[in-house]
Amino acid sequence: MAGWDGARSSPGVRQSMLPGTNRAADRFARAAFYVNAIPKDENPNKALASVFSVIRNVSVPYGISTPGQPNISSTRWRTVFDHQRKLYFFESALTPNTFWVDLKALDFSPTSGKVLKLDLGADQSHTYSGNATAQFKPSAPFQFLGI
Repeated sequence: MAGWDGARSSPGVRQSMLPGTNRAADRFARAAFYVNAIPKDENPNKALASVFSVIRNVSVPYGISTPGQPNISSTRWRTVFDHQRKLYFFESALTPNTFWVDLKALDFSPTSGKVLKLDLGADQSHTYSGNATAQFKPSAPFQFLGI
């Protein structure tokens, strides 16, 4: 990047002091910095790309475990919701693609809606790409323990 001095991403924005561990507080600090530094773009796909890049930057790499800190674990899922288009984007650490669900195409009505499930497979092994809304199948409702 022309003019980049390693300490600033744009005039007046310092990134040389960002914390770099996988602790939640450090990841939060990086996310807060980057979410405020990314360009605000009216193009929904560019905005989505920016948000996913921030989430990927603060994710804990798959397979990482920190001895003595069981609260730090690998990031398994990354999700972004596009409120305007009502699209819910998912990215699994174990599959190569991002996919989405079009919430406008699902019936959430208490009278006519049905319980549906997207089968992710053992260890999230089913790969989805693009619009996965049609892949939902009828399912029994989830039963909460103790109810």
